[in-house]
Amino acid sequence: MKKRFLCLGLCLCLCLCTACGSGAQGRQRPMNKYSMFFFDTFDTMVTILGYAEDQVIFDRVTGEAKAEFEKFHKLFDGYHEYEGIQNIYTLNRDAARTPVKVGPELWDLLTFAREWQPRLMGSTNIAMGSVLRLWHDCREAVEAGNPPSLPDPEALKEAALHCNFEDVVMDEANRTVFFRDPLLKLDVGAVAKGFATERVAQMMLASDMPSFIINAGGNVRAGQAPGAGRVHWGVGLQDPEAAQDPTAQNQSMDVLFLENLSVVTSGDYERFFVLDGVRYHHIISPDTLMPTTEFHAVTVVCQDGSQADLLSTALFVLPYEQGRALAESLGVEVLWVRGEGEKREVLMTEGMKAFSKNQGAANPDQ
Repeated sequence: MKKRFLCLGLCLCLCLCTACGSGAQGRQRPMNKYSMFFFDTFDTMVTILGYAEDQVIFDRVTGEAKAEFEKFHKLFDGYHEYEGIQNIYTLNRDAARTPVKVGPELWDLLTFAREWQPRLMGSTNIAMGSVLRLWHDCREAVEAGNPPSLPDPEALKEAALHCNFEDVVMDEANRTVFFRDPLLKLDVGAVAKGFATERVAQMMLASDMPSFIINAGGNVRAGQAPGAGRVHWGVGLQDPEAAQDPTAQNQSMDVLFLENLSVVTSGDYERFFVLDGVRYHHIISPDTLMPTTEFHAVTVVCQDGSQADLLSTALFVLPYEQGRALAESLGVEVLWVRGEGEKREVLMTEGMKAFSKNQGAANPDQ
């Protein structure tokens, strides 16, 4: 799962809308604010900010979190193998020849995707790896300094014949995975980072530091409130137009105030190349086999980071009316951005307005 992000181009930028003075009130011991970051997991930067009694607790909890992120990165990687690990790369290489036994975390991810796929109206499919690989190779070629080019249309059509998730045979009793179609490939990029972030968050909520916020390359998961008297974390939403300006990468278009929730944005400004003035990004429609064009960004808020990640991709692909109906049926909150300049529209579900600073939401500690 080879993804590339610019550190300043994250689809969400963490806004530390929390003052430090009153954090000890109402607690048995003073809570101090600490932060750390690391790279090389999911090919992005992960930032963790937390309130802990001391540096020792913070370092222990975040050290365990980092180790978990590293484990999930290897398990969900579709482009590299790791000694002693059965991962997505292993399945794509071997599962068409023989059933491959996988560990519980990878099994849970595949089960989650399988259960959710029928609800997504054909918008997202982790069995589209054969198609997504062709687009991935085009982006990689540009990053290597080659002239931009599009995948061969006939190759895309041929690859699309091998994307049926029903051909992924999952034997629950033996926890094995087998591909009936030898040309089928998995790509879990639409859900892997959110799944990993949610698993890490659940571990941290049960730790000595349940007050935290994680920003895993734009997958944001907030834990308990940042301190007595401060009931919300503030999460800034990257402005899609500003994201295309190297001098204004951190400019926010709105701030969401929330606690114990996940925020994930999918955008057309994250991974792309430009050919003949057209930007070709990484979110591919299963119907057209081309990047979708209606939205510049779609942000989803719900508690479970796995759902938020998967749905941000699905709702980016679906037309607005269809996507809004799906969001409302699932009870998740969504913000859509489409158009540019004077024609830009920011649309949101009613529930999202309760989080939005632009719609009047406020953080009581501000």
